[in-house]
Amino acid sequence: MNNEEKKYLQQWIGKAEEDLLVVQQLMSSEIPIKGPIAYHCQQSAEKFLKAFMLFHSLEIPRTHNIEFLLEKCAQIDKSFSNVDPGNLTDYGVELRYPGDFLEPSLKEIETMISVVKNIRGMVLDKIKL
Repeated sequence: MNNEEKKYLQQWIGKAEEDLLVVQQLMSSEIPIKGPIAYHCQQSAEKFLKAFMLFHSLEIPRTHNIEFLLEKCAQIDKSFSNVDPGNLTDYGVELRYPGDFLEPSLKEIETMISVVKNIRGMVLDKIKL
């Protein structure tokens, strides 16, 4: 991986970390705003998985589907097949618009955060720059 590719990969990781930081800041507020927290959980997971794919020179698909991204990552490293993303994908797009979509509970949010942190740990352990 050349320096330009490393820099681009670091940008993906940086954006994923920013989304996770937003989650942590929103969770620490007096009244956690669950919709944006769920959205940034999904965004962070998506970016970490895409960074892993980029590290392995795979084309980054234009999708928000966490299950699909996990499948692609599992083709490289089987440990990704053990990640249960729950309904994290649903919060990447559907939650941003009004309609019949229910807001996640605080327990669901805590589960999402755990999933994202697990994905983050796996990706950072496997990416060596």
